[in-house]
Amino acid sequence: MTVPHGEGTRPRVEGDREQEIFDATLHVLEEVGYDRLTMDAVAAAARASKATLYRRWNGKVTLVIDALLSQKTPHEAPDTGTLRGDLIATFCGAGGLTDHSAVATFASVLTAISRDAEFAEAFRQRVIGPKAAMGRLIFERAQERGELREGVDIDLLAPALAGICLHRLFLMGLPPDQDVIARVVDQIILPAALPFDSLQTLQEN
Repeated sequence: MTVPHGEGTRPRVEGDREQEIFDATLHVLEEVGYDRLTMDAVAAAARASKATLYRRWNGKVTLVIDALLSQKTPHEAPDTGTLRGDLIATFCGAGGLTDHSAVATFASVLTAISRDAEFAEAFRQRVIGPKAAMGRLIFERAQERGELREGVDIDLLAPALAGICLHRLFLMGLPPDQDVIARVVDQIILPAALPFDSLQTLQEN
């Protein structure tokens, strides 16, 4: 059951109390996964009224998406001055592939992406969209600095690092760490992105 809500009927669930509800949502999400998460379970975990949740969120799609967005992750791509530095800082920092909590949360919504069209659309637009844009920006800045070789397909290359590491994690059971990420960057991403002379200089240093 979902209860429509308008701006005039929303209670002021904000600040610390709102974050407590988000934390409870993420806890339930990691415990049971998106498919089995219910508003009742979140209400119990947050010690909140289910009616309060429904007046603030119209169902678990909006609640889970808002909870995912509440996680403390960078909103801007780090600018270290090099493509390698930016990739390491992004993927080894908060919300990156070495952030076990962020990866666990992502794992808990994987099945929902293929089974729940409404959730999948919201997740791709509001959660993945900004992350993808940040990843592309890293390569665009590298291109502006003259780091990339001519003809590099940024749209193809930008998601490659995450794709490789998540493949290793979910299909091979090998969680990524900083060393793995650095090796993928140095052995796969940079050879595909940089001119040969720049890559040779980097390897020599």
